[in-house]
Amino acid sequence: MTSADLYVQTFLKESEIGQVYVKGARIWVPDAENVWLGAELLENYTGQKKIKIQLEDNGEEREFEIKDKKRLPHLRNPEILIGENDLTSLSYLNEPEVLYNLKVRFLESNCIYTYCGIVLVAINPYEQLPIYGNELIQMYSGQDMGTMDPHIFAVAEEAFKLMSRFDKNQSIIVSGESGAGKTVSAKYAMRYFAMVGGSQKETQVEQKVLASNPIMEAIGNAKTTRNDNSSRFGKYIEISFNKNNEIIGAHMRTYLLEKSRVVYQAAEERNYHIFYQLCASKDLPEFKKYCLLSPDDFYYTSHGQAPEIDGVDDGEDLVSVREAFTMLGISEKDQMMIFQIQSAVLHFGNVKIREADGESSEIKKDDKHLTIMCKLLGIEESQMRMWLCNKKIVTVGEVLTKPLTLTQASFAQDALAKHIYAQIFDWIVEKINKALQSGAKSTKFIGVLDIYGFETFEINSFEQFCINYANEKLQQIFNMHVFKLEQEEYVREAIEWSFIDFYDNQPCIDLIESKLGILDLLDEECKMPKGSDENWCQKLYDKHLGKAKHFEKPRMSRSAFIINHFADRVEYQADGFLEKNRDTVLEENINILRASEFELVAELFEEKVDPNEKKSRAGSATTHPLRQAPKGGRGSNKKTVGSQQVQKATVGDQFRESLHKLMETLNATTPHYIRCIKPNDTKEAFIFEPKRAVEQLRACGVLETIRISAAGYPSRWTYPEFFQRYRVLAGSKDINRSDQRKTCENVLTKVIQGNVKKTPRGLEDPDKYRFGKTKIFFRAGQVAYLEKLRSDKLKACGIMIQKHVKGWLARRRYQRIIKSITLLQKYGRGLLARRHAKFLRETFAATRIQKHWKGYKARSHYIKVRKATVIIQSAIRGFFGRILFKKELHEHRAITIQKLVRSWLARKRYKRVMRGIVLLQSHFRRRRAKKELKQLKIEAKSVEHIKNVNKGLENKIIQLQQKLDAKNKEGMTIKEQEVYIKQLKTEMEKLRSSSEEAKKSSNKITDLIQQIKDLQEELSKEREEKQVLISEKEELVKEHTQVLSKMAEEKCKLKEELEEANLKLQQQETSTDDVLKRKLEEATQQLQAEFDSERGHHQRLVKEHARLQQRFENLQSEMQMVTSPHGHKRTPSDISAISLESYTSSASPDEVKYEEEGPEDKDQGYGTKKKKKAPAPPVPTASAMEKEMKDVDVGLILRLQNKMKEIEQQKTKLEERLRQYEDEGHPQTGNSDAVISNSAFDALKMQELQNENDKLKREVNKLMKSISENVSFEKGGTNSPAGKEFMDAKKIEDQVKVFRDQFTAMADELDRRREECLQLRAMLAEKSITTHAIAKESYGGNDDLVNEDNELALAYRTQKELNRLLENQLQKTEKDIKKKEEKLKREIKELKTENEAAQKIINQFNSITRNLQLGPEAKIEATMQHEITRLTSENLDLREKADKQADQIRKMKKMLKVYAKKLKDGDVAEIEAELEKDDKQKKTEDNVATVKHLDRTYMGMLEYKKEDEGRLIKCLIMDLKPKVAQGLLPGLPAYILFMCVRHTDYINDDEKVRTLLTNTINGIKKCVKKHNKELERVILWLANTCRLLHTLKQYSGEKTFQSENTSRQNEHCLRNFDLSEYRQVFSDLAVWIFQTMIKYMEEVIQPMVVPAVLEHEAIAGLSASKPSGMRGRSSSTQDEDVRELSLDTLMKSLNKYNQVLSQHAVDPELVKQVFRQLYYYIGSNALNNLLLRKDMCNWSKGMQIRYNLSHLEQWLRDNKLNESGAQSTLEPITQASQLLQARKSEADVDSICEMCSKLTTAQIVKILNLYTPVDEFEERVPISFIRKIQERLKSTKKEEDNTLLIDTKYSFPVTFPFNPSSLTLDSIDVPEALHLDFLTRV
Repeated sequence: MTSADLYVQTFLKESEIGQVYVKGARIWVPDAENVWLGAELLENYTGQKKIKIQLEDNGEEREFEIKDKKRLPHLRNPEILIGENDLTSLSYLNEPEVLYNLKVRFLESNCIYTYCGIVLVAINPYEQLPIYGNELIQMYSGQDMGTMDPHIFAVAEEAFKLMSRFDKNQSIIVSGESGAGKTVSAKYAMRYFAMVGGSQKETQVEQKVLASNPIMEAIGNAKTTRNDNSSRFGKYIEISFNKNNEIIGAHMRTYLLEKSRVVYQAAEERNYHIFYQLCASKDLPEFKKYCLLSPDDFYYTSHGQAPEIDGVDDGEDLVSVREAFTMLGISEKDQMMIFQIQSAVLHFGNVKIREADGESSEIKKDDKHLTIMCKLLGIEESQMRMWLCNKKIVTVGEVLTKPLTLTQASFAQDALAKHIYAQIFDWIVEKINKALQSGAKSTKFIGVLDIYGFETFEINSFEQFCINYANEKLQQIFNMHVFKLEQEEYVREAIEWSFIDFYDNQPCIDLIESKLGILDLLDEECKMPKGSDENWCQKLYDKHLGKAKHFEKPRMSRSAFIINHFADRVEYQADGFLEKNRDTVLEENINILRASEFELVAELFEEKVDPNEKKSRAGSATTHPLRQAPKGGRGSNKKTVGSQQVQKATVGDQFRESLHKLMETLNATTPHYIRCIKPNDTKEAFIFEPKRAVEQLRACGVLETIRISAAGYPSRWTYPEFFQRYRVLAGSKDINRSDQRKTCENVLTKVIQGNVKKTPRGLEDPDKYRFGKTKIFFRAGQVAYLEKLRSDKLKACGIMIQKHVKGWLARRRYQRIIKSITLLQKYGRGLLARRHAKFLRETFAATRIQKHWKGYKARSHYIKVRKATVIIQSAIRGFFGRILFKKELHEHRAITIQKLVRSWLARKRYKRVMRGIVLLQSHFRRRRAKKELKQLKIEAKSVEHIKNVNKGLENKIIQLQQKLDAKNKEGMTIKEQEVYIKQLKTEMEKLRSSSEEAKKSSNKITDLIQQIKDLQEELSKEREEKQVLISEKEELVKEHTQVLSKMAEEKCKLKEELEEANLKLQQQETSTDDVLKRKLEEATQQLQAEFDSERGHHQRLVKEHARLQQRFENLQSEMQMVTSPHGHKRTPSDISAISLESYTSSASPDEVKYEEEGPEDKDQGYGTKKKKKAPAPPVPTASAMEKEMKDVDVGLILRLQNKMKEIEQQKTKLEERLRQYEDEGHPQTGNSDAVISNSAFDALKMQELQNENDKLKREVNKLMKSISENVSFEKGGTNSPAGKEFMDAKKIEDQVKVFRDQFTAMADELDRRREECLQLRAMLAEKSITTHAIAKESYGGNDDLVNEDNELALAYRTQKELNRLLENQLQKTEKDIKKKEEKLKREIKELKTENEAAQKIINQFNSITRNLQLGPEAKIEATMQHEITRLTSENLDLREKADKQADQIRKMKKMLKVYAKKLKDGDVAEIEAELEKDDKQKKTEDNVATVKHLDRTYMGMLEYKKEDEGRLIKCLIMDLKPKVAQGLLPGLPAYILFMCVRHTDYINDDEKVRTLLTNTINGIKKCVKKHNKELERVILWLANTCRLLHTLKQYSGEKTFQSENTSRQNEHCLRNFDLSEYRQVFSDLAVWIFQTMIKYMEEVIQPMVVPAVLEHEAIAGLSASKPSGMRGRSSSTQDEDVRELSLDTLMKSLNKYNQVLSQHAVDPELVKQVFRQLYYYIGSNALNNLLLRKDMCNWSKGMQIRYNLSHLEQWLRDNKLNESGAQSTLEPITQASQLLQARKSEADVDSICEMCSKLTTAQIVKILNLYTPVDEFEERVPISFIRKIQERLKSTKKEEDNTLLIDTKYSFPVTFPFNPSSLTLDSIDVPEALHLDFLTRV
């Protein structure tokens, strides 16, 4: 922008200039350092060339030179207009005012967002601000753009609203320099759409949209000198919405990825983040195989020498990237493959190419990085080594192979690295787009464009040219859109206007993209064989120099050119343009990558279907020179690296096409602009550099918006606003109340036109203002002139008022002085008289006090002496008593010691004698046992003897088992009786303790009565002590009440704990449903996964075939290279230049095996294995290869796989059996030997199972080997001679049958043999164990001594232990048989049910297939659907069973509670009677019920039949209308329901009461959900639910709820049921209804809050309107017929709510809670809006808000709700209004901090920053005052709360205080209006 453009015409004539540029006028003057400085005129301007001014910063005086009268200095706006939200609302629109306004908002108010017409200017604060929370999103949601403070959420809301209302696509264009915050702004915009347009489905697309951000930042962002997280590509994200305005998908387009950064970075810069994240995670186990190093050790990441970023953890970032990949559905395998390819790029950069003989190059044979790179990419190292240093040239009749020089090879290496990274970048973008797509139909979208801003550096190359070209196109759209909006505004207001001249950059765009433009000439030069940058530059000079005004030539350069862009004049260096535009990669290298063994690598480089089709994405279109090659080598690069190109379209052509598509998209949408500004280059928080800011403002089009606005009528006022603001300038004759437009015309004619001399055309001057239909349009500067006139008028009025007020104050002061003198005299005389009277009274009182004091001293001395005497006597008597007690105690202890010693000596002597006797007996018995042992050993060796012994033992075991069962049952009953007796004992002890306490308390009462009598006698003597005793008594009463309150609190806490326990039970019940659903989903996913795997199998075979063909050609060329002589070679052109040397030795990836094989040494799929190299067979042809591939029998492979699955299932079953044996516990019989025997048997069993498992593994391996021998996968799948018999289908079936028969027979024989071996081994093991036990017990642990003499005792013990072992085995076998029987029964049942379900599915499936020929996907979906229905039916059956069991358990618990309670009360006889009655009921159920009915006619019960329960719920709940209920008894439905419950309790029908209460709860829920928008119906059921809850409590029989009951009501209490759990359910139901009601009420009053509390101006004459001429941000959603909302509307709504609540007799305490919640919502909403609206923060508005709040407080008092706590919820907004009205001087800091106790520090500072004076008589809040407030608040508030907005969704806890009813149930009648004729009154 030129210096002439810095001045904006102010539409002042020469005669008016003298009135404005006068002494004291404030102006702007240019400055080299600060761009603009504020100054003040020291003299009037009369046309002189120099004028004296004084700078405001330092007070310096200087002379300012005026070169042209038409270019006078810019005028400054009044202070009252500084800090406006919208720059276009300033009266003087010019560059310095824009810059100053942004600076004030940024530095003083810390506001980073400012509107400039349709543009949102966002300044990067370089600090995390708390202005992006979810609560702020809720505040901006649904609001108009002009009502709230500028914010990116406001722009996003405007776009969302336009899209949802008019179904028109929107675009948000975010632009700016690197580091200005574009990416963050785009991220917050997308976050807003994700929150507002979030769908309620399971698949949250908005989360996936946000998850794409960390991925794109990792692979597309890098650190630059200007930004630590700079986006090095442009992207346009389309967020799709459905008809319900919910996000259903997204799509991303990328532009111009900076590929050159992959291979080179400038100083202090980094490569893409993903490389450093991989290096930071190199120690992870899964990344070990990548052989990663530190960033400094890789060539591609060590250029910038800045591997780290402060405050950034690359390892944690990689974790978030992997989580984002997972969320977007990219598998773990693909993720690791992506990281593997990127790691290969790093290693590829470290491959060193050295110069060889002649003009050739080579790579060292031991280059480990090349080996790692080839291994990671799955390619042949030899091929890559050869084709990195050679290239192929195709001529007409032959193909030439030519070696590359070192420079050419290095360039080819870098080009390949860039191409690999670009391809993986595009692949990731494509995968993200697939993940963000959905099957739903998209009707509209919002696009977010995050694109690079205008760039100019010292050296500008091809990248800057493309970026600036894109910005030229975007600026053109921007200019046209701004001009269009201005035009629409003037047409809408019917104002005649002339064409506004605005900057059109179409010539500059034509220079770049038109025919024979810069891009065309560049493409033409790229096609030339010997094209160079110098030749292209010369063509540009010849074609455009002197012909295009935007094209220039530098003076001192022949290889550069200059383009005059809209933002600046940029010089481009032509070096490298051609190579970057060509972007060539050797096809030989691409072919090698296509033949990779990894599927993803081969997929990245697959050829497109249409070879002539240009790539639609420009993400991999440009490259930089990758290494700093010498200039001399560049020409050779362009000549030699000219083999077949992968991309036939040039980068410039691709970029132009993609940009053209983007422009078409943007032109078809409504654009919204966000311009990001970088305030400084040092990245410091809240530092503003004017120079940098002005450069960006000029480049981003903000000043162009200002210029277009200023060229027309920038200031616009509606007629009411203008009249309200400037009515002070009008006389009474000028005012016409009926026509405000006429009044405004009179004022303007008098004020503006009256000061202008008459002209031939009259007084009207259309250049100053125009009258529209609804607004007045002013030229720039006119509003400032009106403000000056208004302030002058107000000053004159102020002087007049001051004169009269000062005179009145002086007179009043004189009168006060006279009055005060007389008062002083009167009060002085009275004071002297009172002093004398006081002296006389004090003298009399002193003598009397002395008399009483002396008497008191004498009495106290006597009492003290008497007390001391008594103490001395008691001490002496105690001393002598203790001496006597010690003496007697000593004698008693001596006797006790003698007794114990004598008894010990006697026991010792007896033990010694007994030990000798035992030793003699044991010696004798040992000798006799040895003899018996020999005989028993001989007998034990015979098996028949053992069998004979066992036969007798079996009968004994059965008898013992029966006895044990009987004794166990008796023991269980005894234990239950003991527990019950213990409970009764504890209850008796409690009763005894309570009776003792009662006796004690009665004794205390008698003592107290006696004390009271004594006190009464003393009180009659001394009256003064009476008052003291009364006060003590009151204190005791208070303490007693406090104790009672504490007990009540403890009771409430216990009740809350009970409620929490009930909630946990409900959560556990719901968790079972979730588990079943999860299992169903897993089953469906498993079916889908199996289908996908089968489909992927076929695709992999096809890809494997294509890959092998490619390797065939690659190796063929390599073999010819090896066999041919060195140098050039010639081959016929019709034969492929790439062949392979051996298809089986080195070609197949399945057979390649590296020397250092790691985790990749795995099967390649479908049973194949890696093998060693074999001798090379003859080279097969391509046709032979295809035949061999076709001969593979895929069916055989699938059958073998099924067989493998069956074997694996058997293996899993055996493992489960093993696990069951391990988990089974061993019964503890009290004998350690039995435990040892069981453990030994189990150990042997486990060993056998392990052996069996090993055998199965060996069989599986044999089967695998036979499969591999029978089918040869290495030779395309042909069968070997040994396997051809196996391939025959019939033979296969026969072999399978034989194999199965043999297997079953062998398994049976094996089981039988195994059981025999186990028994024998167990016997041997037990024998050895018992032998060792005997040796340890009798022979000191020596086993040899046991068998020394063949003792008979050892044989006896062995036989005994053997019998015990057999008993344990028999018990185990019985248990196993029972388990097997149960298991088989269950399996039979399951098989039957599955058979029936499968038969149904087959029938349905057959009927469907007969009508339709379904594809495989449709079949799978059908089967899945049937499976789902089957599982749901099973789920329902199981839930019914569980419910029945739970109800039965609950019933038993209730009965136990009731009986225990009656036992406690002593009603034993009543319990016995009830038990007898129950027995009779079982015999004759019907007779007892009829007898009850005949005995009692009016018992307060209603009888109904089971089948009428649905009618009862329908008539009483679903069909009951609020109007009918108003005419009935309040709470009548609740009473009727409880009377029905009473009848079920009377007949003791557990099932009936359960279904009734359950259906009641469900019916109420259904009714409230269906009619949730009908307030009266919701309140009706809130009242009835609470009444039913209170009734259940009142008639529960609990004493706590019977305190206010009558005797008749106590008779109606429940007898059989304890419904405490249902009370909790009804309490939860009432809470839910309460929340539903509150939610609806809040929705209704939400649009009323701001107009009623903030905008309503009830105080007449106190204007709080905005002082500036509002441009009025045109809202997209303003309706013409908008209902005016005010405070009266809100009050009417509150009255309506209160009326409905009272009509339905809602509990008064609950009504208080309702209005407390509503008032909290009103106060929080009002405060949040106040904090986001600058126009509301002024003194007048604070007064209006306080007045409006007083009305709300008065409403509470009028309706007797002032004690509900609702008024306290308004304290924050009340204190905020008081803060607006308070004085804001340094002396008021403490008072303000004390006053704003309910506001947080952030809220107080925000209000002070937003405070804007309405008139110039008010002062702004200084920054120093705000800083002192912050310091003071930090020192006073210990816990600093920095929350800005109040949570509007917070809800107070709801309580339902017990409110019993005085009505008796027998007095209630059922009216006919309810249609409940089927109920009979009992």
